[in-house]
Amino acid sequence: MKKRRRFSPRSKKQIIFFWALLRVVSFPALISAAAVTLDSIEILNIHEWIPSDPTIFFRCKGENRTILPDVREKEVKYTFKGVESWQPLTELRDVKCKRCGLYEKTVIRLEEEYDEWELCPSDFTGSDGRYVHSKDKEFTATFLCSECASLAKGSKTASSDEQSDRSSRVEDDSDETPVAAAIVVVVILCVGFMILGSIWFHRWWRMRKRRQQQARFMKLFEDADEMDDELGIGPLSIANTL
Repeated sequence: MKKRRRFSPRSKKQIIFFWALLRVVSFPALISAAAVTLDSIEILNIHEWIPSDPTIFFRCKGENRTILPDVREKEVKYTFKGVESWQPLTELRDVKCKRCGLYEKTVIRLEEEYDEWELCPSDFTGSDGRYVHSKDKEFTATFLCSECASLAKGSKTASSDEQSDRSSRVEDDSDETPVAAAIVVVVILCVGFMILGSIWFHRWWRMRKRRQQQARFMKLFEDADEMDDELGIGPLSIANTL
């Protein structure tokens, strides 16, 4: 009879840790990615001179091109369901824009540009998540991104939070300004009192030194007079002799 292998508590903790790490890494990517599909398009101009079916494709910078196989004639509006094999055209993550464009493959040039523009989540402002982009005498296209509205809303919330943080920082700075000014005033007053005190002490010390010197000279004179009197050459001794 074979014994069933049991997981140790340490192994269970490792499995739970890796599962939580996988959730943390993959969950933001699932939320922040919004698929952009082509809802309709009408080509108004064909750049290919040779009579043949045109090859129209959509491409974002750094990504592979997406050929629109059903678009063959100009001035015909093509509508799509968004579930075609070549859909979606691209994905927008977070609030960052992409440089995208619509092109035509020709014989002379590998690609003829219809238009190139910045595709952003904030462009899909319609209630149904639609965004219309057109260029005069070239094309008119409608793109669909139902999840871009939530991305744009998140960006507005983040910007409002950032503005509130900035305003709170400004208020904190304004509150700290009077305190800093009071500290500067106190420091200036302390320095001024120290300077005045040092000047007063210097003058007092010079006056005291001068008085000590005067007292020393007076004492020397008195000692000299006493010695003259003892020797009999002082004025008092001469007066007594006379």
